[in-house]
Amino acid sequence: MANPTSDEKRADIVRHMKNGKNKEDIAEWLFVCVRTVSRVWDKYAESGSCAPDPPNSGRKPLVSKETMDDVVSKIKEAPDMTLLELIDGFSLPISQAALSKRLVGLGLRYKKNAPPKPQEAPGRHRG
Repeated sequence: MANPTSDEKRADIVRHMKNGKNKEDIAEWLFVCVRTVSRVWDKYAESGSCAPDPPNSGRKPLVSKETMDDVVSKIKEAPDMTLLELIDGFSLPISQAALSKRLVGLGLRYKKNAPPKPQEAPGRHRG
């Protein structure tokens, strides 16, 4: 991937385009491709800014913020629910581990599995 066009070059492109220069000449003077000149100018014409877009920060989450807010509310309402019950109850398209990670990211510690079944007292044997 090529390096982003500097802010200085972006400003030069906008200034030259405002002064009526053609894209090919600007590209040659600034040592950029014509497509770069077009993209910078189109962005400026559309938004009034020639600043680059922020970089993408990875995949979009499968569960929206609103849904996670509902999950957190449900946890506060019924703190004994397991992760699997939450996934089933909200039809979440993620695993228990992924839900656990999201909850920890929200500052919640949450058990992963259902509580263990009670065991018999030692020394007693059903027979």
